[in-house]
Amino acid sequence: MSVLVYTESEQGKFKKTALEAASYAKAVADQMGTTVTAVAINANNTSELGNYGVDKVLNINDSALNEFNANAYASSIEQAAKQENASIVIVSSSADSKYLAPVLAIGLNAGYASNVVEAPSSTAPFTIKRTAFTNKAFNMTTIDTDIKVVGVSKNAFGLVESNGNASSEDFTPNIPEVGVKVEAIDKATDKVTIADAEIVVSAGRGLKGPENWGMIEELADVLGAATACSKPVSDLGWRPHGEHVGQTGKPVASNLYIAIGISGAIQHLAGINSSKVKVVINTDPEAPFFKAADYGVVGDAFEVVPTLIEKLKAFKAQNA
Repeated sequence: MSVLVYTESEQGKFKKTALEAASYAKAVADQMGTTVTAVAINANNTSELGNYGVDKVLNINDSALNEFNANAYASSIEQAAKQENASIVIVSSSADSKYLAPVLAIGLNAGYASNVVEAPSSTAPFTIKRTAFTNKAFNMTTIDTDIKVVGVSKNAFGLVESNGNASSEDFTPNIPEVGVKVEAIDKATDKVTIADAEIVVSAGRGLKGPENWGMIEELADVLGAATACSKPVSDLGWRPHGEHVGQTGKPVASNLYIAIGISGAIQHLAGINSSKVKVVINTDPEAPFFKAADYGVVGDAFEVVPTLIEKLKAFKAQNA
């Protein structure tokens, strides 16, 4: 029996979350004394996976899977898991994987645990640590089904490199009719996406208007970060809804989250609590966000942010 991991890719390139999932799969396989098999869909260079503990890659190349569909992807991974007699299937906690994982679990008659943050504390019984209550707490979950599906939280386990080589073989699943036709996909190509960002710079109504977002974008550019906003900002039309983060928007699990002019409503905090380091810049010392922050600056964003940009640029120039 082996550990199977689904390694997500986009435009042929593996996402960071895929490499994190592979690293996690390697840790589980080591505990169980078995190997790691990866499923890669329309990926270009699968040999990269060997650097993160994968022993074998099942390479699926099919134009029918060019656009994500939960049922089609879950069916393909299910067929791979059955071929490999996999007892554990690892996926990431990306938006796509959260769609396909429940469908996959049903197909495999497996228990599914999402938002897992550590390698199993025990494999018999199979016990894992997960976040709970919108990342305010942890729980220990035991999966007692024969097959288990595990969703690994972003930035929780990290990347663990291994000196290995992954063999590759073609795999051709029977792809079901999806019943959905994708007419077009529009994506920003010149910006770091919130899903993939290590650093997120977010701003709220404290910016006073969309005309002041230039300094937020400049700070993000200096840091190599993604830009985001609070719900009121997107509701007002100041920023695209795709930048809205929080419980009702996109969840954020970045290494660094900088909140500028955001008071810290409970819904916003619930969506960004998984971020490792939270920095707040706000004029109101009583803003709720300060209670959740690791670092706080009480000050006017229109004074603090330009100064921060200046200092960061000077630091980068000195270390270039």
